[in-house]
Amino acid sequence: MSSVAPADLPIGKELADGEAAEIAEREPGTKVGRVKKRLTSRTATIAALVIAVVWTIPTFGLLVSSFRPAELIRTTGWWTIFQNPGFTLDNYASVLFSTSRSSPQLGAYIVNSVAITLLATLITLTFAAMAAYAFAWIKFKWVNWLFIFVFALQIVPLQMSLVPVLQIFSTWLRPMQAWLHDIVPIIPEQNYLPLWLAHTMFGLPLAIFLLHNFISDIPADVIEAAKVDGATHGQIFFRIVLPLATPALASFAIFQFIWVWNDLLVALIFSGGTQDVAPITQRLAELVGTRGQDWQLLTAAAFISIIIPLIVFFALQRYFVRGLLAGATKG
Repeated sequence: MSSVAPADLPIGKELADGEAAEIAEREPGTKVGRVKKRLTSRTATIAALVIAVVWTIPTFGLLVSSFRPAELIRTTGWWTIFQNPGFTLDNYASVLFSTSRSSPQLGAYIVNSVAITLLATLITLTFAAMAAYAFAWIKFKWVNWLFIFVFALQIVPLQMSLVPVLQIFSTWLRPMQAWLHDIVPIIPEQNYLPLWLAHTMFGLPLAIFLLHNFISDIPADVIEAAKVDGATHGQIFFRIVLPLATPALASFAIFQFIWVWNDLLVALIFSGGTQDVAPITQRLAELVGTRGQDWQLLTAAAFISIIIPLIVFFALQRYFVRGLLAGATKG
């Protein structure tokens, strides 16, 4: 089946090899050339720099405040750091190494967030990729109407579905978790399963829609050639569609990971509020104290919480850029 090997297909490879830029230079009148000219113009560069600076100022202020003593934070702004100098590591020590039961360490919550976010992202991408392929290349009755129904689910506000989903989980999922705990005591009764299912349910409609748009643009000749060679839908999906859809999968993985990592509403409702399950966002909401007097701890904890999303973004950045360029150079 050499005719369907991913390495022989031209899609996406030219972007990784920089051929899109060469095409833009040789053929400035093409769509690739027009897009490249607009994105690299002086006005676009200046606008991007201004947006980057404005967008970074709050993060820089958060970083400066996280190293300032509580007294200076309450009385002066972070932009007066040169007029009112003062640095300390007490804020980070309090949120990372505190032994108080009222102020537990962030480590356990970070582990919870990683476990929740990774599985919620992987499960969503797995089911969304399979559903997107089915809607794009498997013909069955009512396929178009079913896709419209899935797309329409994005219109339903998240807040309206929280109570019905919580009722379903309380009726069916909680008893099942207790039953599993009785049979296998090593499985905790309070676990991440409700959060995994909730984030997957809320993320699937958008994921299916976005991945369907990318997968449906794969040339039909490639799929037909694979079918002629005797490939099944499973072989086509794993050997052709997934390698070609890697930029799209990575792009959505970044959005899904960041959305789940920063989520507080779903976590408050479905986690149960216990320390062994609650994510870091729930702990951040508690750090300011009952009267908001401890928000110097919030600055340090918030800056710690953005480290892992930044690592994920930079690790998948090249796929993210390839996904954007692939969408910009079609036609």
